[in-house]
Amino acid sequence: MTDVQDLQRRIIELDVEHRDLDAVISMLTADGHADQLQLRRLKKRKLQLKDHITLLKMQLVPDIPA
Repeated sequence: MTDVQDLQRRIIELDVEHRDLDAVISMLTADGHADQLQLRRLKKRKLQLKDHITLLKMQLVPDIPA
């Protein structure tokens, strides 16, 4: 069961980082003086986190035989 717990813990950690990035991106966008390159990098990292979270969640779902 530790593997499942490790996956769940990692998902939570990545989800927190994803939300933090969302807040930073929103703040920089609202400021209007944000560096566009920095914004693109943050958005790319946010998308990578979302994809990684999705993959980890898929590992939690048991395989169903056809």
